[in-house]
Amino acid sequence: MSLTVAALYKFAPFDDPASLRGPLHSLCVEQGVCGTLLLAGEGINGTIAGSDAAIAAVIAYIRALPGCADLDVKYATAARPPFGRMKVRIKKEIVTLGVAGVDAARDAGHYVAPADWNDFIADPDTILIDTRNAYEVAIGSFDGAIDPATRSFSEFPAWWQANRAALQGKRIAMFCTGGIRCEKSTAFLRTEGVADVFHLKGGILAYLEHIPADQSRWHGECFVFDERVSVGHGLVAGDWAVSGDNQLEKAD
Repeated sequence: MSLTVAALYKFAPFDDPASLRGPLHSLCVEQGVCGTLLLAGEGINGTIAGSDAAIAAVIAYIRALPGCADLDVKYATAARPPFGRMKVRIKKEIVTLGVAGVDAARDAGHYVAPADWNDFIADPDTILIDTRNAYEVAIGSFDGAIDPATRSFSEFPAWWQANRAALQGKRIAMFCTGGIRCEKSTAFLRTEGVADVFHLKGGILAYLEHIPADQSRWHGECFVFDERVSVGHGLVAGDWAVSGDNQLEKAD
């Protein structure tokens, strides 16, 4: 029997995230759901797997939390359990940028739907930035995207500061795997005074799900943080694997 995998996030103000941990963890365990969920004052993020009914129960519970009615969820299937146990962790940030005062729930940039993305990034006046890490960019990206060559998302603010003179005043479009890093990075740019900043709604995964390969501006595959390792158009499992020394390599 295949399992349902749900990758989810929502920027929402949680006054006391620690108080949410116990009930959420208990529900997941009762439902036989495994994976990792992160809770912080800015919201929730994570990936979980279980039966259809179990995942539906957990998603319904999360959507009842303050500000989470429109929780962003992307579903996939797995032939075997991708996670060994259930973890619910309290963090300072649900995606670590390391810059105080960035409010993604309030200040994220303008969304561009996958159906509109090709025309949007084809505009020569648009600067396209891949906000993912270098190892992710190495196996696939959009044509013409700038690679900041970061090892972690928390390096992005320093990259921006080093390059802002060349990019300030431009129309900027950014993208990431599922959308969460772009919510945060576009909010960061807005605190830096960049008003004309956009990002791909639902991230690369939404684009690969909805845009046919023969109409795509994406080359390669997209790294994902689960047992599939990478996916292509239609979100089918890709050709990459993680080696014994934790390096990405083409699967046999």
